[in-house]
Amino acid sequence: MPELTTDTLTLFLIFAAVFALNLMPAFAPPTWMTLSFIGVAAPGIDVAPLALVGASAATLGRVTLAKLSRAIVRQKFLSQATRQNIDAVRESIQRRRGLTFTAFCAYSFSPLPSNYLFIAYGLTALPIAFVALPFFIGRLLSYAFWITTASILGDQLDLEPLESASYLGAYFIASQLLLIPALYAFTHIDWRAAVAERRFSWLKREL
Repeated sequence: MPELTTDTLTLFLIFAAVFALNLMPAFAPPTWMTLSFIGVAAPGIDVAPLALVGASAATLGRVTLAKLSRAIVRQKFLSQATRQNIDAVRESIQRRRGLTFTAFCAYSFSPLPSNYLFIAYGLTALPIAFVALPFFIGRLLSYAFWITTASILGDQLDLEPLESASYLGAYFIASQLLLIPALYAFTHIDWRAAVAERRFSWLKREL
């Protein structure tokens, strides 16, 4: 892939592919893994434009996913009581904007999946632009790190792209299988008790 840093069409195709992957709610390969695959396949690749394209596309895809979560899941499938319960999370975030910004940025630097994080955030009906910037910053830095690391390892160890991807398969499957139970827990925890009383409990059945 020698033309990745200069071929505008190739970068556009990568942008479209990453956007589509981040728009999917589950079982899409994480972007850092996809970009690492490219780093292994093309050692010595120019990291900056690839990381910038990846971070921009990932952010746009996750923002769109959060908006779809709000418009479809919150408005169509959640009961009024469940929405009111999740609103306790919104109120807590609004009181701790600085902490939320920092937490999102730190989380986005990690290789942990962000699909259920944005789905859950979309359910709060908070302004999505507020988390887009820290997510972009975290992803830009992390993608640059993963691409650089993969490129160096691919060059020094002579790894094949498919061989490197196989090492990450178990992690990917396990992380995606957590999506449904994680979202179920998010919508069934009594958030008002958690925020106001610092105690864990489930919503009562009548809610």
